[in-house]
Amino acid sequence: MIEPGYILNERYKLLKTLGEGGMANVYLAHDLILDRDVAVKVLRLDLQNDPDTIRRFQREAMATTELVHPNIVSIYDVGSAHGQQFLVMEYVQGSDLKKYIVEHFPIPYQRVIDIMQQILSAVQLAHDHHIIHRDLKPQNILIDADGNAKITDFGIAVALSDNSMTQTNSLLGSVHYLSPEQARGAMPTRQSDIYALGIILFEMLTGTVPFEGDSAVSIALKHFQEDMPAVRDYDPRIPQALENVVLKATTKDPANRYTSADAMAADLKTALSPARAREPKYVVPTDGSLDETKVIPSMAAATATPTPKDPKLVPRPGGAGKAPLPKAAKKRHWRSYWPFYLLGIVLVAIVGGLIFAFSGNRGDATVPDLRGMTRTQAVGALTNADLELGSVTRKASESVDKDHVISSDPGQAASVKSGSKVDLVLSSGPKRYTLKDYVGLDYVDVAGDLRDRGFTVKKKEESSDTVAAGEIMAQSLDAGKKVVVKGTTITLTVSSGTKTFAMANLSNQTKAQVEAYAENHGLTLTFNDADYSDSVASGNVVDQSPSAGTDMSKGDTLRVTLSKGKEPEASSSSASDTTKTVTRRVSITYEAPADASTSASSDAASSSSSTSGANQVQVYIQDKTHNISQVYKNMTITSDTTITLTFTVDDATSGAYRVVNNGVVVASEDNIE
Repeated sequence: MIEPGYILNERYKLLKTLGEGGMANVYLAHDLILDRDVAVKVLRLDLQNDPDTIRRFQREAMATTELVHPNIVSIYDVGSAHGQQFLVMEYVQGSDLKKYIVEHFPIPYQRVIDIMQQILSAVQLAHDHHIIHRDLKPQNILIDADGNAKITDFGIAVALSDNSMTQTNSLLGSVHYLSPEQARGAMPTRQSDIYALGIILFEMLTGTVPFEGDSAVSIALKHFQEDMPAVRDYDPRIPQALENVVLKATTKDPANRYTSADAMAADLKTALSPARAREPKYVVPTDGSLDETKVIPSMAAATATPTPKDPKLVPRPGGAGKAPLPKAAKKRHWRSYWPFYLLGIVLVAIVGGLIFAFSGNRGDATVPDLRGMTRTQAVGALTNADLELGSVTRKASESVDKDHVISSDPGQAASVKSGSKVDLVLSSGPKRYTLKDYVGLDYVDVAGDLRDRGFTVKKKEESSDTVAAGEIMAQSLDAGKKVVVKGTTITLTVSSGTKTFAMANLSNQTKAQVEAYAENHGLTLTFNDADYSDSVASGNVVDQSPSAGTDMSKGDTLRVTLSKGKEPEASSSSASDTTKTVTRRVSITYEAPADASTSASSDAASSSSSTSGANQVQVYIQDKTHNISQVYKNMTITSDTTITLTFTVDDATSGAYRVVNNGVVVASEDNIE
C-alpha cells in the first residue's frame, strides 16, 4: 500500500485510497501537470515481480485504451515508475450501480432502460473490438453525478484473438453474475457478457440477484440447473415485454440469447411500448442438451464422491451395502417372451396409425397482437404461436415507428390453422413531402396550403422596392427537400412593399434643410408660391403637404410653401379695398385608440405597422377662395401636431376654420379678419 502524498512518476500525487483489489489498488490522485483529479490503478507491491501478473495488467491497459466511449471509463496514461506498473484513468465522482440500486430502489422502469441502454452501447463497442469484459456486475459500473453509467475494470478482459492466456480451472468474475457455460468451465464469449447484463437488469428491476446460496459452488450450480425466477413475481406491474428481455438474455443455452448487445438494446427500447402490452411470455426453445448435468471443473474436488476400492462395498439400494451381489439368474429362452414382443408390435402399430391419421390435420392457432413489434419480434411471436410469416409490405405512418408492425392479416386474435401464414404491414416512417419553390407566390395562398398539409408556417416581413407587397421573397427550407410534415416549421419571408416612413414636421426649416431631407428620403420636392407669414421668417417653411406624420414612401412628392415674411401694410387711401393674408397656428392633440388590438392584422398586405393607432384629421377653412363646407386638408397623425393655416380676407370677407379629429371637432375659430 502506498501512503497518501506520494508523487508517482513525478506527476500524479496520490490523495487517498479508493479501493483494493486482488491485482491492484486504486487511488484518487491529482494530475500536477493538467491540474485535474484522476484515478490511478497501481499493481500491488507483492505482484510487481510476477511476470504473468504484469502481462495481465498490461493487457488491461492495452485493451482498454482502444475503447473510447462516453459510457466507458477513459484511460489517460499507462506507465511504470520505480518498478511499479500503473494505469491512470478518468475519475468518476459518484457511486457504483450496486449502491445506486440500494439507494434508489424501486427505480422507475424508464430509468432502468436508460441506464441499461448506456451499458449495452458500451459493451457493444468492446465486443466490436473483440474484447469480452467477463466480469460485468453492478460493482464495476459507476454512476456519475449526472446519472450517466460508465463501465470500468477491464482487468480480466481478454481479446478474442489473444491466445496467450489459456483456460484455467478457476472461476473468473463474481459468481452471482456468472454464466452457466463459465460455471461449467468453458471459455467466456460475448453471450457470457449478455447473460451478466440480463442478471444486472434483473437486479435493477427486483432489487436482488436471482440466485443466492451458502457458497459460491451452490450459487454457480443454480445458474445452470434452476430456472430464472420471474421478475413479475417480485413486481406484477412490470410489463411482460420487459421481463421477456431478462428471460432471453439469461437463457441457459448461449445460442438462445441475444446475438449482440445491440440486439438486446433494440428489444429493450420498445419494452414499454403500448403496442407490446399484450406480448406473451418468452418461452425458451426446447433443447434437450441443457438437461445433462455437468461438473464444474473448478469445483470437482468439492463435489466428487470417493470411489471405493473394494467392489463388495458398493452401496445397494435399500440395504446396508456390505453383502455381495447375488449370482445372476439363469437366462430364460427368448421364446418365453414372444407374447410381450407381439403386444409391443401391436402398440407400435396403433400409435403409428394415430400419428399418420392426425399428421395432416393440424390444430387451430390464434394470431398474436403484432402491432408495434419489429419484424424480428413479430417472427418470434408467430413462431411461438405455431404460425409462419407471409408477405411483408410497407406503408407510411405518423404514429408507428419505422420498421415496426402497423397491422397483420389475419388480424390479432383471429383463429387460423396452425402453420398458416400471416402477412405484415410495416411502417416506412412518417409521410414525407417534397417542398416546392414558393418565391414570387402569394403568401396567403401558400401559407394556407402548407398549414392544411400539417406544416407550421411562420411569417417574416421585409420591405422591398422591387417585390410587391404580399409576395414571398425567400423560404427557410430549400425547394426540392423532402421533409416529415409533422413537427416541421417553415419560415416565409414576405414583402411588405416599399419601405415607409412618417413625414417629418418641416415647419420653420430653411429651403436648404428641406432639400436635404427630400434627397435623403428619395422624395420629389416641389415649391409652391411663397406666402406672407407674421410668425415665420422669410425663406423658411410656412406650410407643407403632406403634413407631418403622414406615411411616405420613396418617390412620393413633397410640396412646400416658403414664407415671404410679414405682409407690408396697405396705404390708407386704398385700405377699404385691400386684400390681406392672415395666418393661424393650430395645435392638434393626438388621441391614442382605446383598444390597440383593433389594429390591422400583420397578414394584411395593404396595411403597415406604422399606421396602427393613427388619427384621421380633416381641416376645413373659409376665406375668399375656400368654402368651409369642403375639406381643405386630410391628415394622418400619430403624435401631437401643429399646423399653420393661411386665410385670404378683405373688408367684406372674414376667415374661419374647423379641425376634426376622428370625427370630433377639436379646434375652430370664426370671424378671422
